[in-house]
Amino acid sequence: MTNHVAEGGHGAIPTSGIPVEPAAEIVHTDWPLYEVFLRGKRGLNHVHVGSLHAADAQMALHHARDLYTRRNEGVSIWVVASKSITASSPDEKDPFFAPSGDKVYRHPTFYDIPDDVPHM
Repeated sequence: MTNHVAEGGHGAIPTSGIPVEPAAEIVHTDWPLYEVFLRGKRGLNHVHVGSLHAADAQMALHHARDLYTRRNEGVSIWVVASKSITASSPDEKDPFFAPSGDKVYRHPTFYDIPDDVPHM
């Protein structure tokens, strides 16, 4: 038989048979990591807002919605598996981006704009 106590006007609350220790939290370290990008209501670009672990992309999308749009600040969410992202290294910025500097035709000052071209 379970003992019940009615204190504080909350009704009968069982006082025995309740686990005292919290259940061990399940940590899903084997779930892949996803990067979350959010586009705000006033923004045009998606911005990286954080990372999360999820079993699959659908779960990552739902968790990202719950975590990063609690105050209705977004209109679009992208989730990308971190392993799918390839990025340049900040340490290699000079050699990586240097080749574009010697191509003057990439700069707008290289071209002459005719006078009869409107809105330039």
